[in-house]
Amino acid sequence: MPATTSTLALHTAPVSAAARAPAPPAQRRIDSRLLLRESKELVIEHMGQEYRLRRTRNDKLILTK
Repeated sequence: MPATTSTLALHTAPVSAAARAPAPPAQRRIDSRLLLRESKELVIEHMGQEYRLRRTRNDKLILTK
């Protein structure tokens, strides 16, 4: 009896580039109380510029340059 082989053809829909791209990392989250601790204002240095993160009396945050 001769040996036989069979092949299985799979038909799949094309996958978009977005579907192949890896998922972005989860966004980092930090509690503002950890940043400000007991103070009302924090200076953040970014690319040689100073920014101030301030907590208001109404417990809102304001970021200014």
